[in-house]
Amino acid sequence: MNIPYKPLLPETKQPIIIIGASGIVKDAHLPAYKMAGFSVFGITNRTVAKAHAMAEEFAIPNVFENVAEAVKNAPSNAVYDITVLPDQYIEILEQLPDGAAVLIQKPMGNDLAQAKEIVAVCERKKLVAGINFQLRFASFVSAARYMINQGIVGDLYDMEVKVTVNTPWELFPLIKEHPRLEILFHSVHYIDCIRSFLGNPKGVYAKTTNHPLKKLSSCRSSIILDYGNSMRVVINTNHDHHFGPKHEESYIKWEGTKGAIKAKMGLLMNYPDGMPDEFEVALEKDGNYEWEKINLEGSWFPEAFIGTMSNLMRFKEGSDDKLLASVQDVLDTMKVVEACYISNEKGAISLNDL
Repeated sequence: MNIPYKPLLPETKQPIIIIGASGIVKDAHLPAYKMAGFSVFGITNRTVAKAHAMAEEFAIPNVFENVAEAVKNAPSNAVYDITVLPDQYIEILEQLPDGAAVLIQKPMGNDLAQAKEIVAVCERKKLVAGINFQLRFASFVSAARYMINQGIVGDLYDMEVKVTVNTPWELFPLIKEHPRLEILFHSVHYIDCIRSFLGNPKGVYAKTTNHPLKKLSSCRSSIILDYGNSMRVVINTNHDHHFGPKHEESYIKWEGTKGAIKAKMGLLMNYPDGMPDEFEVALEKDGNYEWEKINLEGSWFPEAFIGTMSNLMRFKEGSDDKLLASVQDVLDTMKVVEACYISNEKGAISLNDL
């Protein structure tokens, strides 16, 4: 089965300026850009030594002391890649040239109020602004999207995300202490991905919990998104499964009236080394359903990062007619996230009230 799933690359050269030098830049952004042949013009970071180290490792020609210096020396068609924490977004966006193209690390703010502020700044400055929700562009998601859009599995009526892994949160010290850890920084990927298939839900039910032996605000969540009586959509994450790999799970599953798709997200298992992805499709054959594995190249990290940047560059140059993860679109993702936290706080219906 021939499935087009790789992102289309921009037709023009647009130099990238990276703002931030965190681990995600080293592990995903820069390797992805190298694969795609993108030109990285410069990098800046609050701790300039980190920017110099990253520049040396990846042969980035320019290191800037701060954002203002980066903007002053940037080519007119530069694309800005913001890779810092949400608290710094607005301060940085205000310094960018009006009309510039910018890719902003997810999530779009710490809460919905901040997300709305970010959108307002982007619109006032007429920035071509997208949020780096790469899961939309992972090879297994793009392949599933093509098959669903072609009607190969019929009409969707079930979408499920299941993550049962042992996540080493110590690798993420900048977000480990965040009061909104799991949904805002992890399940937000799945919420955004689901929205890219199904649009906005009518409502949200959610519970997010911590672990008795860990100093984390939350590390396990159950989320139900209401898309009506015929569509079941659920996200279940457990980052505390430290009992060995035998029963670890990490997948997205789509079920339709003609077939089903299951994508194993190997990245999250045995993190950060990961496991191989798997992409399987079940279609009717002689009255039975048979699962078939389809080999895909690339994974979530780092290859999906090509997709978000490519879409931004192609939209900026006019070869794509839609910026898929625009700040305006992602505002609805942040509304779902906020709804999850409100649902979490409101709690369950007590049997004592019945």
